[in-house]
Amino acid sequence: MKLPRFYPIVDSVAGARAVLDAGAEIVQWRHKGLLTREAFATAAAIAELCRDVTFVVNDRADVAALLGAGLHLGQEDLPPAAARRLVGMIGYSTHNHEQMRAANEEPVDYHALGPIFATASKENPDPVVGLEGLREVARLSTRPLVAIGGITLDSATAVIEAGAQSVAVIGALRGGDMEQKAREWIRRLR
Repeated sequence: MKLPRFYPIVDSVAGARAVLDAGAEIVQWRHKGLLTREAFATAAAIAELCRDVTFVVNDRADVAALLGAGLHLGQEDLPPAAARRLVGMIGYSTHNHEQMRAANEEPVDYHALGPIFATASKENPDPVVGLEGLREVARLSTRPLVAIGGITLDSATAVIEAGAQSVAVIGALRGGDMEQKAREWIRRLR
């Protein structure tokens, strides 16, 4: 599996539209609250926008299956082997050497590692991995690797050079013109 270098994570239809208009080739929908009808309607609307690109749902195998989307799982979510019965594409978050070694044994298509740097987009973040940690853990991964957590335009190239195939972006897209910010990320990561 080849992942695009820019991996935007959004929580709204407007956010998805902005990154898609900028040229994103993958979009992940992240929703951490209860799955209400309104939240599901948001996911369905984003799925419709993503007809020509990869759409990934965070945490929820049921929603991913209903929408024909990929799924991204965290360490506390449904085990990847169980989720594999429902969805085709699965990504799996890791935070250290031990978790990456275990992730290599899971039926997943790509790994994520983070937080690379300090991040404000997660309530209880795991310890920061850093660029040197990324270099070490990337060597262990047997799948394409997405780096996440506190990555900025200025640090993105170093993150790719340290072994990530793709850079997940959440906070750096917020505030201001999201489409313009996404265009800049895509340019920077070419």
